Formats: sequence, C-alpha cells, structure tokens
Amino acid sequence: MRRSQGHNYQPVPQQPGPSNASHDALEEENERMAEELKGKIGALKSLTIDIGNEVRYQDRLLRGIDEDMDRTGGFMSNTINRVVRLGKGGHRNYMCYMFLFVMAVFLCCSSY
Repeated sequence: MRRSQGHNYQPVPQQPGPSNASHDALEEENERMAEELKGKIGALKSLTIDIGNEVRYQDRLLRGIDEDMDRTGGFMSNTINRVVRLGKGGHRNYMCYMFLFVMAVFLCCSSY
C-alpha cells in the first residue's frame, strides 16, 4: 500500500443513515396515520350502510305508491266505464242530474 507524502489519510465520512430516533418517529407517524385511516374507513362504512338502508326504505315507499296508483287507476277506469254506460243509456235525465250535482259540488267547494 502506498502512502502519499505529506498527506494524512482520513476516511470519507459516510452519509448518516436513519438513526433509531428518526426511525422510531417515522414508525409512530405511520401508526398514527394508519389509525386515522381506520377511523375514516369506519366512517365511510357506516355512511354506506346508512345509504343502503335509506335506499331500501325509499324503494318500499315507491313500490307502495306504485301499487296505490294502480288501484286508483283501476277504480277510475271502472267509474268512467259506469258513467259512459249511464250516458249511453236512454236516460238523458241521469246526465242532467249528474251535471247539476257536479256543478253544485264545484260551487260549494269554490265558496270555501
């Protein structure tokens, strides 16, 4: 091995790696962030469960309204068929009475 004349050999300092203190600090931060993430995931899970329950409830309400509308449509068609049969009969007086009744109801409702 050769030594240079007049120069003292000093090893080049190595770059300091993560010390135990900084490594522990990073681990603690990772743990804290993981706990925050678990909390946020729990909140999202709870929110999605609530949304699913609300969707099922609204679906039941809409199905009920649909059934009510079907029943009302059937009732109205039966009533209209009866009125048409009544009108087609030879009894014109019934249509006059019906018209007068509708007018009386309309006048009573409009006076309130």
